[in-house]
Amino acid sequence: GAFGLQSLDIGPQLIGREPFDIPALMDRIDYRENSCAKSGIDLALHDLVAKARAIPVAELLGGKKRNRIPAAIEIPGGSPDDMANECLKYRRMNVCAFKPKIGGYPADDAERLRVIRQAVGPNVSLRADANRGYTPDEAIELCRLAEKFEVGLELLEQPCEAWDLPGMAKVRQAVNILIEADESCFGPHDAEAVIRAGAADVLNIKIAKAGGLVNAMKIAALAEDAGLECVLGTAFGTGVAVAGKLHLAAAIRNFTGAVEFTELGLHGPLLKGENDRRLALPLDPDGCLPVPDGPGLGIELDDEQVRKIAL
Repeated sequence: GAFGLQSLDIGPQLIGREPFDIPALMDRIDYRENSCAKSGIDLALHDLVAKARAIPVAELLGGKKRNRIPAAIEIPGGSPDDMANECLKYRRMNVCAFKPKIGGYPADDAERLRVIRQAVGPNVSLRADANRGYTPDEAIELCRLAEKFEVGLELLEQPCEAWDLPGMAKVRQAVNILIEADESCFGPHDAEAVIRAGAADVLNIKIAKAGGLVNAMKIAALAEDAGLECVLGTAFGTGVAVAGKLHLAAAIRNFTGAVEFTELGLHGPLLKGENDRRLALPLDPDGCLPVPDGPGLGIELDDEQVRKIAL
């Protein structure tokens, strides 16, 4: 829908140009409001150039630093038992990391986290996403309750409004749990503002949100220079988006915990060949996805599967 229309509007600006200087090409279409459409063009350019050089996209991004990527699944809000049962459903698919959606009343949310932890046991990664749902004081209360209940919360994503960087900084200074910026951090300029404000320990990178791999790598570099880490968040789409995120995760220096692949719970990757199984649930027993190792993104869409799901 909107992605296709925006791509048709942006794409003609690149026709007839050499594909190899991807940052320069992406600068020509640097309209923030079209970040999802731009990300599709960015992925296509990286796939094209890497195939022309007979290397994986991860090598184009600076080198593959890992071959297997731990995968996390987001858990929608609901009653404590419903959320815990959703986690257990994915545990049976070898998922070892979860991000429950919270952001209502701190006491109720802390109870949700307590019940989830009790259900999944100690050897599972647990993060939480407030989606801007708290005031700074409420976020501090949630973190303190999580510590009191010993839920082992690794980080809290976007506790306050995206524009409230002072509020985010207040929370960060008051608690021991890592604070992550998501809606506060779209592109590199946002990342710089978050870093200057001391508003987060972790920056969330989504390829579609950033406008592609070029900007994603810029955010990762800014985080590294500032002594922060990154989270690679869910980006709904086919196996093309999954593969792009795996190559990004393989190339950046570090990221916090597991990489989010909630899209795997919605439909298969719609790919040809063995990758249709390898980049899908259930995960292997180690809870990881393999980074495709062929040239380019290392995958090929199955047009017949795509056609069926599009009808």
